[in-house]
Amino acid sequence: QVHLTESGGGSAQSGGSLNLDCEVSGLMYSSFCLGWVRQSTGTEHELVATIDSNDATKYSDSVKGRFAITQDNAKNTLHLRMNSLKPEDTAMYYCVATRMTCDYYYLWQVSNFGHWGQGTQVTVSS
Repeated sequence: QVHLTESGGGSAQSGGSLNLDCEVSGLMYSSFCLGWVRQSTGTEHELVATIDSNDATKYSDSVKGRFAITQDNAKNTLHLRMNSLKPEDTAMYYCVATRMTCDYYYLWQVSNFGHWGQGTQVTVSS
């Protein structure tokens, strides 16, 4: 069974940086996709970054150039480095996983991911 446990997050000033980590267990597949989804109050979930088993990454336009997703296979952890934070980055961030490709049927979307962590809050003040 896949378990995803987020840590990190917290509060930062606009322009600051934060790191998110996710401990991944039970993902016993040779190919997979890991990612981060966020949800702000009153909005839909947004897929912000993914990385697959070949270390290929993809980002939403809203975070491209500011966020970096990496994985440490030896430690079974997923990371999200968030730089140049903006107040609109304020959200609950979820670690997500799937055994499918990141763009299943050529669609890069939240519904591709069947495994979710509990989430960690990120708050950016202006």
